[in-house]
Parts: sequence; C-alpha cells; structure tokens
Amino acid sequence: MDKIVGNDPVLTVSGVGKTYVEPVLTGVTLDLRAGEVLALTGENGAGKSTLSKIIGGLVDPTTGSMMLGGALYAPASRKEAEALGVRMVMQELNLLPTLSVAENLFLNRLPQRKGLKFGWIDRAALREDAHHAMQQVGLDAIDPGTLVGELGIGHQQMVEIARNLIGDCRVLILDEPTAMLTAREVDLLFEQVERLKVRGVALVYISHRLEELRRIAGRAAVLRDGKLVHIDAMANLTSDRLVTLMVGRDIGERIDLGERKIRNVALKVDGMRRADVVRDVSFEVKAGEIFGISGLIGAGRTELMRLIYGADKADGGEVSVAHKGAALVPVKIASPADAVRNGIALITEDRKGEGLLLPQPIAANISLGNIGAVSSKGFVDGQREAALAQTQIDAMHIRAAGPSQPVSELSGGNQQKVVIGRWLARDSTVLLFDEPTRGIDVGAKFDIYALMGALALEGRALVVVSSDLRELMLICDRIGVMSAGRMTGIFDRDNWTQDTLLAAAFAGYAKRDEILQEPTVPDAKAPPAETGEVER
Repeated sequence: MDKIVGNDPVLTVSGVGKTYVEPVLTGVTLDLRAGEVLALTGENGAGKSTLSKIIGGLVDPTTGSMMLGGALYAPASRKEAEALGVRMVMQELNLLPTLSVAENLFLNRLPQRKGLKFGWIDRAALREDAHHAMQQVGLDAIDPGTLVGELGIGHQQMVEIARNLIGDCRVLILDEPTAMLTAREVDLLFEQVERLKVRGVALVYISHRLEELRRIAGRAAVLRDGKLVHIDAMANLTSDRLVTLMVGRDIGERIDLGERKIRNVALKVDGMRRADVVRDVSFEVKAGEIFGISGLIGAGRTELMRLIYGADKADGGEVSVAHKGAALVPVKIASPADAVRNGIALITEDRKGEGLLLPQPIAANISLGNIGAVSSKGFVDGQREAALAQTQIDAMHIRAAGPSQPVSELSGGNQQKVVIGRWLARDSTVLLFDEPTRGIDVGAKFDIYALMGALALEGRALVVVSSDLRELMLICDRIGVMSAGRMTGIFDRDNWTQDTLLAAAFAGYAKRDEILQEPTVPDAKAPPAETGEVER
C-alpha cells in the first residue's frame, strides 16, 4: 500500500502563542499533512511541549487559532481532543500502576458483558482486545493481566503508546517517545509509525535525538525562544545545521572542561554487592576527577548508585570518603540521610519522580537539602530561602522568572539544574550523576557538561552514569564498565576506544548460561555475544 500523504493539511496552526508570566510561545504557524512525520525540535524551554499541549487540548492558547480537517479546532480538554482524533503521548506517563495493562489500555471503554445488568466487565473480551492492541507495539509476549507497576519504564512507555493508538487517530503527537526505550523497542515503535503513515495519520515527533529525526521525519520545524525559526524538508538539514538553528550558535563536537587538577582519592567503593544485581564492585574516584560508568541495560549501574547513596540496602561492601583533602575514612551509610551527612549527593535519573517536588517553587526545591541554612528558630525563613535559590539560579544560569516559580513550569534542562543546585548549595564532596542529560536538549547538555567541568575544577569527585557512550567519552577522565552486575573493566582516557568499551559491556554476558567465576573482557575485535540491547 502506498503512503497516504494528502495535499490539504489535516491540522493547521495559525499564529498560536501562549503567555504565562511572560510569553513562552509567540506567533507559531505551521501545518500537518496526512501520512507525514513532522519533527518538532529545539532546546528545552523553546516551546515544544507548550505547543504540543495546546494541540492536544491540555493548554488553551493565548493567541491564534487552529483548524482540524477544515473545521475550527479549539479543544477544551484532552478528552475532547482525543474524541476528535488528536492524541498525545507525553513524557510523563498517564498510567495507573495498580491496574493491569488491559485495564489501562481500555480504562474509558471497558467492554461490558451482554445481557447482564450493573455493568459487569467482559474479561475475555478485554483480554482479547488488549492482546490485539499490544501486538501492534510488540508487547504480545506480556500477559495483559500484568499490573503496569510491575513493568519496566520502557514497557510502560510502549503501553502508553498502544493506549493512544486505539480507535480513530488523525493526529498523533509523540513527545520524546524513545527516551526510555531499548534499541529493539525503538525499532518496534518506528515500524508502528510506518503503519500509521500508511493509514494517513499525521504525526508530530518531538526528540532531541537528531539521528532519530533523520530516520523518521519528512520535515523538521525548529523552535527557539518560543518562536518558529525554521521549517524545511529533513533532507535539506544536516545535524550541524539543526543544532545551530536550535541554539542560535555553533557548538562543535568537542568541549573544553578546563585543565584537570586531579588529587587524592575522595571516594572508595569496596566489594559492594546486592543479590545478583550488583556483584562485588570496587572502584575509586579522585578529587577533581569525572569517573563514568557505562554498561548494557540491566547491568546494575543505577542499582550501584543507589547502594552507595543508601537508597537501597546492600548485602555487603564498604564506602570510604575523604573530605577536602582529609584522610580517606570508611563511613556507614544505611540511608540517604547518612550519605548526605557524609558529603555524598545523588542526582537521580528520575528527576520528576524522585528528585523534585514539581508543584513547589524553585526556592522550596533547593532548600530541601539545606534546611539548616534557611531556618531560624525551627522555622523556614522565606527571605533566606529565596536568597539561597536566587544564588543558585544566578550561578547555574537557570531560566526562570524567579525563586517563586513552580518547578513544573521549567524546561527539563532547567529542572535538572535545580536538582544539581540543591546539592551545590550544600558543598557536597562526592556527586553521583545518574543519566544527568536524559531528556534534555543539545544546548542544555553542553551547559551540564560545562558545569561538571567546573565542579571537577573545584575538587569534587564526580561519578556519571550514562547510556550515551559518546557522552562519557567526551567528558570523563576514566570509564568503568559494568556487565551483569560486575565491573568488568576500568579504562583511562588514553586507553579506551568505543570497541573496547562495548566489548567490556558484553563481557559479563558472554557465557551467561554457564557459571562464571571471574568474567574477562573479550577481544574487542570479536563480535559480541548475543545479549540484550545496548542503550544508545
């Protein structure tokens, strides 16, 4: 079947703008055509999510109008937009973890048993319908009766996508849909996108991953500072050109993080273990050093960070910390409070679920780890709290109206800066960064990199977990690679290649069906053993 790409637009956006305290979107005009994918890109805070929410009925525009299929389109709610065939898959999942996959998929349209009163659910029909919907996104191996809360984040994302594909869909907005997906799941998603294009669905695809945009999109629209600065065929736009349009300046492929002044060991982890997830992991990080941790999905990277921070209970192992040039001493960490007292901070990968109080102002979020500095006689001093927040806003160049602005109104990159600012105000010795640039744009990433370089120059010890191997190779002094819960290799900057790092990531799985005493790093030139997916 040929792809259906209509000449007449399915959706037209004309002069749409939105103002909160100040304008966040100004005079955006574009159209969506049947059977095409329009990439919507730009820095965090450029207005992508605001425009998407206006189209999806979650936010009312301050100015402008929209047409859907030639008729005036002004949805008063997300439900009304969905009834008209406009669906949106947001970064924040809209699922109920205590209900099954099937119930989440058909929550508003549960099939009823025929001939029975009181609205009894037809469980057999529900299961069959759910299985069909799950097949479309490659989830047919999962039991529809599984509770959503028991699924991993990647599978939950696919359930959310499947939910929005049920019924008549004319326009589908995908907001960073692959941020938590494996390479295999991304392929399944893109297969579904191709089917939707054939059906004549118009898609808006929001992503910071430029290689994905080139693979999936026909046109690209670039927003900067709330304005549409460029729209063109994807074939006419190089990656460098897109980045320049997004940030308004050339970035380049390298970053100067300043002269390294690496000192004595500031963090030592010895024999850390927890069941089969983290198995006898040991490493050291020096003051002034950026130490990266790479690995495959499920290698135990995040779990290791949580054990060091005391968020999970370890089966064994020891953590030692040296404060500002003092001697390295073992510390007992039974909880995050213990870690904080000993100068260890964790910037979690789930900033919205675990790192921030989204409805609360910036001031309250930054003071969370610094109550002593903003309290007077047992009460929080509002002036001190605001002053502390303003100091961090200025120091980290956080784009915000002021300390009183709710964190939920900030872009992803600025939200991440708020989390980091909380710990900088406390002068932590060791900073654990878990996926610090996930879901933020290219310009904001380089801001975070520069910040990490500045922290290293101050003599702090940084541990950075990232699924982006190129990111680690760009910013780190050394990289430790985890595989099947073990640290299979630690590489200096002068001694690593992408091949050697990937080979180490596969090493722990090379003979996963056998009992291994001590896994070794295989020849980097040999093809890796069959395992899971490598996160990219």
